[in-house]
Amino acid sequence: MEVIEPPDSATVFKAIDTYIDVAYDANPPIAVKSMLATLRGWGGKFYACPVFVRDANSPPNRYSIRLGNKQYPHMKLAIERAPDGHSFLFRADTHDRHVCPPEGAVEHDAFVTLMEKNQQIAQAVDAAWGDLGLPTFKTWLREDLARRGK
Repeated sequence: MEVIEPPDSATVFKAIDTYIDVAYDANPPIAVKSMLATLRGWGGKFYACPVFVRDANSPPNRYSIRLGNKQYPHMKLAIERAPDGHSFLFRADTHDRHVCPPEGAVEHDAFVTLMEKNQQIAQAVDAAWGDLGLPTFKTWLREDLARRGK
């Protein structure tokens, strides 16, 4: 299998800055600022920085950073291998579907509202990345359909 390199640090920082602008109106909490300061000051290989979570594949198919948003600290910026395996894409991962309380639980309606807000933020981040020419699933899909002449 051909080794495909994930995006370079400048591209990742562009994606991070855009995510922060959308998710926090450019004013993230101190924990996120500290994590990003660690990444910006990292002297080793970029993706070896401990702020990244990597999947178990070698080389990894997914890297993520838990950046959160104003209402939910667990949302992630994900850098994932494209479906064709030839590039990497950025994705705002709401990281909330697996913890939704069951219907009828006291917290269910409030959590569903939170999930909807998270999805709106994720879509806004994705759109902002697309506007900047950063690769997302939607931009990859459009390009793939164009390649196929559809």
